[in-house]
Amino acid sequence: MGRHGYLSIVLHAHLPYVRHPEHDEFLEEDWFFEAVIETYVPLLEMFERLTNDGVDFRLTMSLSPTLLAMLVDPLLQYRLLRHLNRLIELAGREVDRTRWQPAFHELALMYHYKLTRVRQIFVEQYHHNLTEAFRRFQDLGHLELITCGATHGYLPLMAVNTNAVRAQIATAVHHHERYLGRRPNGIWLPECGYEAGIDEVLKEFDLRFFFTDAHGVLHASPRPKYGVFAPIFCPSGVAAFARDLESSKQVWSAREGYPGDYDYRDFYRDVGFDLELDYVRPYIHHLGIRKMTGIKYYRITGKTDHKEPYVPAAAREKAASHAGNFMFNREKQAEYLHGFMGRKPIIVAPYDAELFGHWWYEGPEWLEFLFRKVHFDQDNISLITPTEYLKRYRRNQVSTPSMSSWGYKGYNEVWLEGSNDWIYRHLHRAGIRMVELARENNGPVNGLRKRALNQAARELMLAQSSDWAFIMKGGTVVEYAVKRTKTHLLRFLKLYRQLKCNRIDESFLADLEGKDNVFPDMDYRSYT
Repeated sequence: MGRHGYLSIVLHAHLPYVRHPEHDEFLEEDWFFEAVIETYVPLLEMFERLTNDGVDFRLTMSLSPTLLAMLVDPLLQYRLLRHLNRLIELAGREVDRTRWQPAFHELALMYHYKLTRVRQIFVEQYHHNLTEAFRRFQDLGHLELITCGATHGYLPLMAVNTNAVRAQIATAVHHHERYLGRRPNGIWLPECGYEAGIDEVLKEFDLRFFFTDAHGVLHASPRPKYGVFAPIFCPSGVAAFARDLESSKQVWSAREGYPGDYDYRDFYRDVGFDLELDYVRPYIHHLGIRKMTGIKYYRITGKTDHKEPYVPAAAREKAASHAGNFMFNREKQAEYLHGFMGRKPIIVAPYDAELFGHWWYEGPEWLEFLFRKVHFDQDNISLITPTEYLKRYRRNQVSTPSMSSWGYKGYNEVWLEGSNDWIYRHLHRAGIRMVELARENNGPVNGLRKRALNQAARELMLAQSSDWAFIMKGGTVVEYAVKRTKTHLLRFLKLYRQLKCNRIDESFLADLEGKDNVFPDMDYRSYT
């Protein structure tokens, strides 16, 4: 047990629900494939090594309900394996192509080995279902798995309709328990978006804690005595843990943080863009659209277009050094805080899970070095989960967090500005209509009508995803985000009219159930 304090590493694993059975291939499904191959499986490999070596690590991880739904979906499991087999074939061709280029040949061999290893873990060890892997490390006591909003709906901008917020939470908790075997103790509020009153809904579902950005707690009323280094209890009794800015910046920042080090792998130089089109054509989009393959041969090198070959051994040394630096800083931080707090502080360091492995290739190695160093090399700090901390410190200050998010400028601007503000009048109106349908059908309902009501709830939730507004603001695949928002809303409205007129088109409904099959246990009554 750490003499001076605790460190809580939190990874938020989320992807929007992207599944298109109507197409043989769909470019945006690659988001899921890349996350599994480059982030989730490397993290699971790391958990396995730590467990086998007796390292008593702790990690808190949110698995969003949409991500869980994708992990267990047979179609996406099949397509993931197909994608993986293509990459292994490409890596094999690269081993042959680079045989007279020693620096690149070594890397091609590395990628071929790693991709083959991912396939082995995915197919042979976990039988295509990675939820079982996360559940295993949860049951061993190393992982605290928490939930998120059902479709990552941005709750502060849904709070005008408490029933819509409640439905997001109810569906999330039920879905989490279905696939992970136990009810979650905590929740990652989508985008860390908090507004007063949301905690009351969390309490209804026995959720004991959530996370905010630093200013959500620092601006709480009354002012918290311990700042962000201890949780506060909302008047509802639900605890709020705040992000520590110092530890976050060291990892998040591409300029000042570790991921920008010149020895680390360059994310943007990929053979999918670097090599001849005819050579990579079988491994990119079937229409010839170039895309990332994950096979990258260069290191960041510096602020220059001339990139040097990537050297894994040098990058690994940097990861170890940076892990030691991070631990040293947290030790000194905890020692200083413990001196005047009179209790052991908790330093909460939350990150998007996809940073580790996908964006920052060495991220899983850094995390493994950190966990090993904390376990073997010092006794000033201990890794801890929020639930463990609340068991040790049952008395905490009561205070109401301020409205906040972890988006740009810290409030609602990312999800409510000129590019995306048009969506909310439609989402709010659809929410009102869904509550209306749920209340009108609160008695015994079966058969076709029940199916239509549940599908209407699915379509509304899929339209509410914060990812679409975020993409519109970010300007990446805006056309897709707009189309997804409009498509789900139009599908909801058509079901709404059919339900009101009692003329349900079963073929239309069956088509939607095949395409938008998220949450098989959806219960529309969560909107009552």
